[in-house]
Amino acid sequence: MRIGILGAGRMADALGTQWVRAGHELTLSGRDPVKVAALAERLGPAARAGTWTEAATAGEVVLLAIRDHAALDVLEAAGAAGGTLRGRVLIDCTNPVVPERFTLATEDGPSMAERVAATAVGARVVKAFNLCHEDVWRMTPPVFHGTPLAVPLCGDDDDALATTRSLVEDLGCVAVEGGGLERAGLLEATAAFMIGLWFRGADAQAVLPPLEFAFGRP
Repeated sequence: MRIGILGAGRMADALGTQWVRAGHELTLSGRDPVKVAALAERLGPAARAGTWTEAATAGEVVLLAIRDHAALDVLEAAGAAGGTLRGRVLIDCTNPVVPERFTLATEDGPSMAERVAATAVGARVVKAFNLCHEDVWRMTPPVFHGTPLAVPLCGDDDDALATTRSLVEDLGCVAVEGGGLERAGLLEATAAFMIGLWFRGADAQAVLPPLEFAFGRP
């Protein structure tokens, strides 16, 4: 599969590394051409450096791996408003979290994923990969106490969800259907809340019971 990545930071590095190992081809982009070229060289011959527009139009899937406050500007620079992402699967892994407060920067309006969808005309947006630190995605695979990491997906297009599910499985994880894009805001809020717990030293995973006890004793 050909994948374009908007961004050349730690999430782009972590997920890109895993996808190259799985046999995918990447086109990377970022604000700093030197940094983009260095990442492409590190990932090997299956990765190449490009512009925002080249990454947006390089393949069937595009990963938006940009800080939330710059994400819409990058989409604009990639020509998203003009339809460069039309028909493509656009995976949004951004987290609109206010540092230290661990609240949502989007709390007075649509979710970040919905704003991405409104900006990227015709793109098939899926919210995914936003609940974990980038180093978790570097694990091969992310399995904890014998259970693979579950990755929630929110989106409205079945084919886009299936494509994203296959990329989740390439990491050794299990995809979990989280509902339509209208529920992406809940996924973003979950990230903000759980990150706040982790920073306070709490085991966020222990907050919820296992499925067999979700409604009390089985």
